[in-house]
Amino acid sequence: MKIGSCLCGAVAFELHGGLDDMIACHCIQCRKQSGTYWISAHIADTDLKFTQQRGLKWFASSDFAKRGFCGECGSSLFWKKNGSDVTSVCVGSIDGKTGLQLDGHIFTAFAGDYYAITGGRYQK
Repeated sequence: MKIGSCLCGAVAFELHGGLDDMIACHCIQCRKQSGTYWISAHIADTDLKFTQQRGLKWFASSDFAKRGFCGECGSSLFWKKNGSDVTSVCVGSIDGKTGLQLDGHIFTAFAGDYYAITGGRYQK
């Protein structure tokens, strides 16, 4: 089990079971949300347990997905495709070592010109 939270603790969670290796997303929405690119790992919803969610807010960022964040401190925490039974968890919100590897990069055509894309098995 791993634990994680937002910056202020108004959203806290436990991750039971395995996380997929990380994906770096360079789409415009992820860059605007994070200030650079978004790195997350997927977990089954049944393995994501909230221990505190008083600050949890969801924003419908498109017609097919929503983004979870803390309404108190503003930490970006989750991305979820509508109708899916998995949630993408911001890897930076997980406490301690994750043991995860960067699997690859998506939406690289939209990457900012202020960083280099490195690592992972693939770039799409």
